[in-house]
Amino acid sequence: MPGQVYKHHRVAHVLAEEIRAGVHADGSKLPGEHALRERFGVSRTTVRQALNVLGEQGLIETHAGIGSLVTFDGTPLDQRLGWTRALAAQGTELTTETLRFDRIRDEALAGELGLQSPRFIALDRVRRLVGGHGVSLEFSRVPAVAALLDLPERGLDEGSLSRTLAAAGRVPDSSEAHISVVGLTSDEAAILHRSPEESFLRVAQVFRGADGDVVEQVTSLLDPSRFQLHVRTGRGAHL
Repeated sequence: MPGQVYKHHRVAHVLAEEIRAGVHADGSKLPGEHALRERFGVSRTTVRQALNVLGEQGLIETHAGIGSLVTFDGTPLDQRLGWTRALAAQGTELTTETLRFDRIRDEALAGELGLQSPRFIALDRVRRLVGGHGVSLEFSRVPAVAALLDLPERGLDEGSLSRTLAAAGRVPDSSEAHISVVGLTSDEAAILHRSPEESFLRVAQVFRGADGDVVEQVTSLLDPSRFQLHVRTGRGAHL
């Protein structure tokens, strides 16, 4: 039994470090129980105990028929409410302000993503320090499938877009991100209460489900003093 306890804590520690490092993105599924058993060479009981530990730490949530979903964004870039929790753990309090939450048409984005319908749910949010300075500005675009058409009216589940999408069966399985450093425009600087041309990280990311369908496209501007890029080299490299 002592060995069993050690094993499930070891598994939980490794997965927790990967989640905090951004290897497993917020809202994405962890590998299934069988894959985790094979990876760590442990029993199903050990895997389930490790997942329970991650759940108690607020890093994952387990949903019947879906699996274990990551519910932590952390400060690394791979990515989106979890940031508030992560920075709060470091003694940094943030507030979240919704700038826009409605249905839109965007022909250009639909063409870029290869979608037939140009209808999206748009959610724009800024996260600020208590003093008012913004640390992130996020522009989320979600294909307006039938299950999400009334989203602006009914709102998000517990304030989380990732949880809302998961509840609708829209679970990210993979993502692709383009990252650059940009100077803030006058409009962006005004929203963030920062200076025009101040350098911010720009992350444009597309999340897709296991079937390849687009779950979400999000473009974020992030204060580089608050967020960091984590890169892992070698086989199966991740951001």
